[in-house]
Amino acid sequence: MSEEKTLQTKAISAHPGSVPGRHMQREVEVCKMIDATTCIGCKACEVACVEWNDLPFGETTFDNTYQTMTQTRWNYWNLIKFNEHKRADGTLMWLMRKDQCMHCADPGCLRACPADGAIVQYENGIVDFQQENCIGCQLCLSGCPFDIPRFNPTTKKVYKCSLCSDRVGQGLEPACIKSCPTGCLHFGTKAEMKDLAEARAKQLRDVSGFENAGVYDPDSVNGTHVIYVLHDATNPEAYGGLPKTPRIPFVYTLWKPILKPLSLFTVFAGVLGMFFHYVSYGPRRTVPPPRKDEHGNDTQRPAR
Repeated sequence: MSEEKTLQTKAISAHPGSVPGRHMQREVEVCKMIDATTCIGCKACEVACVEWNDLPFGETTFDNTYQTMTQTRWNYWNLIKFNEHKRADGTLMWLMRKDQCMHCADPGCLRACPADGAIVQYENGIVDFQQENCIGCQLCLSGCPFDIPRFNPTTKKVYKCSLCSDRVGQGLEPACIKSCPTGCLHFGTKAEMKDLAEARAKQLRDVSGFENAGVYDPDSVNGTHVIYVLHDATNPEAYGGLPKTPRIPFVYTLWKPILKPLSLFTVFAGVLGMFFHYVSYGPRRTVPPPRKDEHGNDTQRPAR
């Protein structure tokens, strides 16, 4: 969670009305570019992430892979995935990918979250979790098309990569960028990183023989602020399950604009109906049992 307050907020989860201070300042969209073709799997970015965010230690288990663990955790936001890929000519190659939050332009986690202020999206594109407002409902987990947020069963809070929003707010680049020894990671404006990624993909196609090389920046979530250069952009699933066309679950696209107002209207209509029923018929009273005479007959007929 970021303690930095200088970033301009664009959207707040479950927040009624407008965002305070919106459009008071202009911020460029930032972006992290990951060149999967130059990643050597050194895991320096993993260590930098844990150290900078002061994440508690988590035990790992060896499962016959070079990965640190099978997937990210609430206390491990950045994971290099190792994927052995068999090429058409029968040779093998490593497809390594840095798995982390993609900071979508249209974040499914924010759409799904019902807690006011638990998730914020800044004008520069960073999507950040504010754990003090999290209610632990875990709807953000099902709303994310990349399976990123992780729940801590002890604190009942959800965590993920913040793209080092505290560092970026001070004009610094994320910690993982600083640690990368091969130039695999780059950070700058979205326009700059997109141009750099396209140039690298073209080089791979023209010089290195990867005819399907391209940039992963899916339009289905209006683009992301973490983009990849892939050897084969037509098969992103080969890079540890990167979805080809990530989509926010349909129910969350309806939740805030349609279902939430409809549910509030239904509650209001129910309360209004109860009020008019009370005014028209009065409070409900218990009807006493009829009195009987010595012969067991009712002494008073019930009112018709």
